[in-house]
Amino acid sequence: MRTVAAVAVAWGVLVGGTAAGAARAAAADGGDTARGGATADAGAMPDSGLTRTPPVRLAPGVTYAEFRLTLPRGIVRGHLLTVDLSHPGVSVDLLHPAAVAARAPVSELADDRDAVGAVNGDFFNISEAQHPGVEVTGSPVGPAVSSGRELKGAVPDGQRFGPTLPPGATTRDVLGIGYDHRARLDRLALHGTVRSASGSWPLRGLNQYALPEGGIGAYTARWGRTSRERAVCGTDSDRGAGCDTDTAEVTIRNGRVAETAERPGAGVIEPGSVVLVGREAGARRLRALHRGERVQVGHRLVGRLPGRLRCAVGGFPVLRHGRPAAGLDTAAVTMRTSAGIANRGHTLLLMALDGEKGRHQTGLTVRELAELMARLGAREAMDLDGGGSSTFVTQDLYGEARVRNHPTDGKERPVANAVGVFSAG
Repeated sequence: MRTVAAVAVAWGVLVGGTAAGAARAAAADGGDTARGGATADAGAMPDSGLTRTPPVRLAPGVTYAEFRLTLPRGIVRGHLLTVDLSHPGVSVDLLHPAAVAARAPVSELADDRDAVGAVNGDFFNISEAQHPGVEVTGSPVGPAVSSGRELKGAVPDGQRFGPTLPPGATTRDVLGIGYDHRARLDRLALHGTVRSASGSWPLRGLNQYALPEGGIGAYTARWGRTSRERAVCGTDSDRGAGCDTDTAEVTIRNGRVAETAERPGAGVIEPGSVVLVGREAGARRLRALHRGERVQVGHRLVGRLPGRLRCAVGGFPVLRHGRPAAGLDTAAVTMRTSAGIANRGHTLLLMALDGEKGRHQTGLTVRELAELMARLGAREAMDLDGGGSSTFVTQDLYGEARVRNHPTDGKERPVANAVGVFSAG
């Protein structure tokens, strides 16, 4: 484990100011539940009232700071990592559990990979109250790429968890870090096919907790042992709609149909094998396959921008070209996590609010989040999962991951993935 600088900082004015107050240690992990779900005014964030501490070097190319924002309804506190992606030895990757359909605390994910710092990532399948008896998968909403490996595709927009998407946003939106060491907002679409003597059909899902109506999805060893039943529940426009009964599942082993079933199953998928799940028209196509028949399954995630991505995490854009996106929510107040991009993609900003309980403590609306990220220096920014999922982790003096904010649940919530920062210096 590497040793990093102690996180001891003093409050300073954001623009042209000096430290105002005595140095204090960064917050330890744990904390109480913060107030959330209140209603905020729709007006823009005040221009004044934002202060932050001088940056502390955690590792070459990585600094940490805290900030405080005073609003009419209360005080917002948060934590910020600034990552110089052009610095030699600095890298960013998607942290995730051993399976796509699994969850783990951010500190555990960071410790497993020896990350200098990390924040929680995408929204995920957190509950199934509307589908009694259906196993919760914990799988993320959007596309996921880690160390250049494509883990999964995006669920239909109507099947997502999290706040309502603003106009023009989609579950295919991602924050990506390319092999050119630059960050960008992109959109990843799944391109794939299932080919056999019976025909050739489009692949509509990859390791997803929800498939499009009429589609066929592929599940690999990366999915894990969790039941695939959730894939056929809900519709493209209604996550809570019932589970489909017109379904089929086919296991492809060594390039041939090895097993068939009427309903999606569960259990470990062997490396090199693929399980195909179909609903409605997709199920009827899979039922045309026979044991022993040769089947080829191909897939890739394709972005709008050139250049291969080393990692990608789902969310939705809130800031573009330094301006908040249109139609952002101005009512719901909660803790937020965000990733911002500055310096033409060479700088990454990772931010999470602090959910420590207090009479004057408050969160942000999505619109206010966009404005905050702009004031912190971002030109583009993405909203990641918030509320009880908001978690900010850095390494302590002993190289162990410590939670620096106070999660609103009073403890870390296991999450689907996280954005991790590394420094070889």
